[in-house]
Amino acid sequence: MASGAKSRPFGQVPTWDDRTPIYVISVAAQLAGMHPQTLRQYDRLGLVVPSRASGRGRRYSAYDVARLRYVQHLSQEEGVNLAGIQHILALQSEVEDLRSRVNQLLAEVQRGVGVSRRSTVSRVFSAGPAGDVIAMGRQQTTTRWIRTQPLELGQY
Repeated sequence: MASGAKSRPFGQVPTWDDRTPIYVISVAAQLAGMHPQTLRQYDRLGLVVPSRASGRGRRYSAYDVARLRYVQHLSQEEGVNLAGIQHILALQSEVEDLRSRVNQLLAEVQRGVGVSRRSTVSRVFSAGPAGDVIAMGRQQTTTRWIRTQPLELGQY
């Protein structure tokens, strides 16, 4: 074992996620099984837009490489043209954004439900004679409305 490996504990190894731009265009092209010129074209079209290094060189992440493979699959195996692929990717991105928003709203609702269950003040609602909603206090009683004449269809 090299002495350099002992001096650097495992906890200090740099970590990155799937979206960390680490691959230059030639490596990303090789990983995706494409020519670098194809990656440049996809960048120009906005299909797969990599990050840029300080010298304006493209840097691809593992997520970008997976997306390149997906674009290639749609194009070569499914027969989708580049405009169709652009549309598919835009819709998938929109779905991801909406899922994220739904999860955020669900978390807010769950926090709100937890707060209202712990709260000593709760609300009680009742329906009024015209069908409107009436907020009532906890100890308040409702008046019972009894219809004395039949309801005619067509009346509001």
